Amino acid sequence: MTITLQPIGFVRSSRTTLTDDQWGEVTARIEIVDMLPQESLDGIEAFSHAEIVFQFNQVDEANIVSGARHPRGNTRWPKVGIFAQRGKDRPNRLGLTIVRIARRGERTLDVVGLDAVDGTPVLDVKPVMAEFLPREPVRQPEWSHELMQRYWV
Repeated sequence: MTITLQPIGFVRSSRTTLTDDQWGEVTARIEIVDMLPQESLDGIEAFSHAEIVFQFNQVDEANIVSGARHPRGNTRWPKVGIFAQRGKDRPNRLGLTIVRIARRGERTLDVVGLDAVDGTPVLDVKPVMAEFLPREPVRQPEWSHELMQRYWV
């Protein structure tokens, strides 16, 4: 089975290299492609946050991991399957991040906290609704808290 996706937009950001940390205050602009009508963004400004689905298009396919690995290559952390971590070197190279909506333009959406570099293809934008967030406490292993300590700061 083949799935073909077309970008709905592209990221414009001062971040141009794939790095692991300090994404929290990054402001980025998502520019919607010309084939979509301007009205595709209508109403998004009423939401405080959005989920951005994007492709890590700068990840070399030779670096894709489909099995288990130590997150970030850190052997102090357990070796876990690629689907038990959020690394960019995953089979379909898909990223998903919740961002704060800063401003909506005619064909643009300015967001804060998008961990995607300049030129990244955006595959979808969805508003965050409280009813779609977890309805119970979130559980995660201790190593993942350590990994994320500097991700957003």
